[in-house]
Amino acid sequence: MSGSILRASIRAVSARRRLVPTRAALTLIGLKIGVRTRGCNGLSYTLEYTKEKRESDEEVIQDGVRIFIEKKAQLTLLGTEMDYTEDKLASEFVFHNPNIKGTCGCGESFHV
Repeated sequence: MSGSILRASIRAVSARRRLVPTRAALTLIGLKIGVRTRGCNGLSYTLEYTKEKRESDEEVIQDGVRIFIEKKAQLTLLGTEMDYTEDKLASEFVFHNPNIKGTCGCGESFHV
């Protein structure tokens, strides 16, 4: 069995070479969750995109996903599990909220 020879080379890098910042391949936008007075049973969830956190918003980062919760919705959403479902007829976010005391017949609004 013959021995292997490892070779390494060193290359000098000029100090004049500057790294040029590149544009990000993807820009992430945060998702803002809130509640509004709406529907026949009182409250309804709202979802909107946002780039920045307002002073009264709570920021939650889980698994690299950034969510902002409006101040008015913070107590209503405590303990809530948010999921995304997809089937042949719809794709939607589903909220499993343990604080809900009742919902309307169509499932659009709730009360706590």
